[in-house]
Amino acid sequence: MTDKQLTFRDNEIIQILNKVYLKFKEGLFQESVELLEKALAVDFEYNGISGALKCANFWLERMERLTEATDSYERGEFLLSQWLHFMSFIARIGDVSERCIFNIKYYVFNEALANYMTLYNEFELNDADILLRMGRCQKGKGNFESAIELLQRASQQKRDNAVILAELADCYSLINEERAAKVFFREAFFINPGQIELAFIESPMILRLVNRIKDRGIDEPELFEWIPVYGTIFGLFNIKRELKPLELGKLKQSIYTLEKEIEQEKNHKLVPRLINHCFWLIDHYLSSKEERIRIDEVLQKIKTLDPLIYKEYTH
Repeated sequence: MTDKQLTFRDNEIIQILNKVYLKFKEGLFQESVELLEKALAVDFEYNGISGALKCANFWLERMERLTEATDSYERGEFLLSQWLHFMSFIARIGDVSERCIFNIKYYVFNEALANYMTLYNEFELNDADILLRMGRCQKGKGNFESAIELLQRASQQKRDNAVILAELADCYSLINEERAAKVFFREAFFINPGQIELAFIESPMILRLVNRIKDRGIDEPELFEWIPVYGTIFGLFNIKRELKPLELGKLKQSIYTLEKEIEQEKNHKLVPRLINHCFWLIDHYLSSKEERIRIDEVLQKIKTLDPLIYKEYTH
């Protein structure tokens, strides 16, 4: 085959892939399948064709199932749930370009957003759960400022919601507002690590932290509870604050309750949560210039719970 023939063939496939990616952004998966089958006939070994075809078929089947949803909320939930399945799917198959993923992502989150906005506009469902989902969809589309506005409104309604705060932190991280991201991530993982939907989190600093924890042999679901512990040890959650009197009282009560549960029920899955609570108490004592003996008492608790964590924390 001559260089001229090779170039012509490559150009033809590139043009087809460009058309396919545009159709992905519009959700035209049936037309995409037809174009990709045509590209396979030209060169079935060309990088990206096979992966794109598998993606198109994945979503074509989901679009057929989407018609079975009975209302806007169900359609929105279905789309976002299938996006998580899709991320696992492409991790297995490989040979999928970033542009392919981005354009499909735009369509899925835009379509989900349209369904949630129907609830918001037509039925006046201006509650935190809908605002959270709309914010998540705007983030998925890359509209981070709009996402932050929606998530802030959601947070005003549910101030101690770990999921909302984590999504807000994620948006700040994605626009390089690292300080705000660290503050909100620290709060979210303190409130309830297990509630946070890590599959939706895109922050590079959190993804790196997760990988470092996995390198230590810790995986889901235990991993969620260890994120704030190692986030503190590795210096990620380093924006601290002094607690209000009511918060301090609740923290001490929570530490007492966790200690009893671990002691009486031998529930060692609670150990990382207790350690993180101890970190928060130490941070409060330091910021309020409490006596050293109180700090040492909390450090001793950590040492008893996990000597290795104690060593890393104090060195």
